[in-house]
Amino acid sequence: MVQTTDIPVMALKEQITENHNKFLESLRHRFLDEKRKAALQRFERIGFPTKKDEEYKYTNLKEITEKTYNFFPKESHNITKEQLDNLHLGEENFDWITFVNGKLHKELSKVSIENVEFLSFNYALNDEQHREVFDTYFNTIASKDSAFTNLNEAYCKYGFFLKVPKNVIIEKPIHIFYISQNQEENTFYNTRNLLIVEEGAKVEIIESHHNFDSTYVLTNSVTEIFTYPNAKADWHKVQNDNDTSYLIDSTFARQEKDSLTTVNTFSFGGKLVRNNLDFIHNGSNINSFMNGITIIGKDQLVDHHTAVHHNFPNCESYQNYKGIFNGKSHGVFNGKVFVDKIAQKTNAYQQNNNVLLSEGASIDTKPQLEIFADDVKCSHGCTVGQLNEDALFYLRARGISKKEAQALLLYAFANDAMQNIDIEPLKEKISKLLAEKLEVDIEF
Repeated sequence: MVQTTDIPVMALKEQITENHNKFLESLRHRFLDEKRKAALQRFERIGFPTKKDEEYKYTNLKEITEKTYNFFPKESHNITKEQLDNLHLGEENFDWITFVNGKLHKELSKVSIENVEFLSFNYALNDEQHREVFDTYFNTIASKDSAFTNLNEAYCKYGFFLKVPKNVIIEKPIHIFYISQNQEENTFYNTRNLLIVEEGAKVEIIESHHNFDSTYVLTNSVTEIFTYPNAKADWHKVQNDNDTSYLIDSTFARQEKDSLTTVNTFSFGGKLVRNNLDFIHNGSNINSFMNGITIIGKDQLVDHHTAVHHNFPNCESYQNYKGIFNGKSHGVFNGKVFVDKIAQKTNAYQQNNNVLLSEGASIDTKPQLEIFADDVKCSHGCTVGQLNEDALFYLRARGISKKEAQALLLYAFANDAMQNIDIEPLKEKISKLLAEKLEVDIEF
């Protein structure tokens, strides 16, 4: 009797190869063709990660990779003003940029910023005067060893490009909406963001993804952030999509001396979310902040993988991730801090605290330090547990119901990861999402 091995069909991988020539023919920016082909070859050589790969040991991607997807989304939509209004944070004084089915829609956007270079990524690729910018920045800090970043380089077309010139302060936060709607098939997006903040400049970005269909959406997003001396760049990710959404997000931030960069990640929705976050220090006196709040239930999965590369002395990094897991949800946290031998006087803090609300929920957490310098202050830690029974008793003794007491304690547990948000409407929105998830009434 001949034994056969049941090898799963990697449907998505086959589609990627089959669709690439068609994709290239649909574009006008020929100067990237060879780079795209090389990226596809790297992807084919690497392949999608499996649970045998250490970095994906606790995250099974089969649910994503065995589905079929449409690589060319329909552009038509019927998004209503009410639907858009519900996505906003009450940010009448903000600017916002709306992409629907991959395309930038100016009529659904509000852009008042001046003295900056702002373009959709697709338009920027087609604009000859921005060729030098892309030669200088595009894909220079994104990993060449990741299947998803290579796949994004091969297929990216949609996204956001912003260059803030020297000493320009953008007072209004900019909210980027990525919306998928009116798709009859599962749809695959490779979104690309490029942010350049020159010396002394300042900007704050909010990014959110929204699927309005019952069909599945897979978004493979890559963001590159360049923060120059004495500049400040904040990027806030609000992940609250529906149960037919998958998000693979890879963000890379390179900082020059005396700069400050923050990436906050708030994960409440989506069937499977993987966040890869890399900070690269390219000078002294740098400050890097990473904060995250995850509240999920049912069979959701959220995976945070972070890395900070301390390559110069007198720099600080701060990571604070909180997780609350219910139902059969699964969380992953793997935070790495690398301290080079010349990076003396480094101060690196890393903490991951988690609460499990049900027997079916789980968390795999692994904070890591690799230190090659001797004059440093580095700490890391993690906790996994349940609510404090004494605190719960204290609240119930004062007439608060068990459910409300639990919710209040969980709200307080997660709240400190929001302390460095200086956009009040965003802080209020995250607070409301926390309250909704925890089913508690909180006055703001």
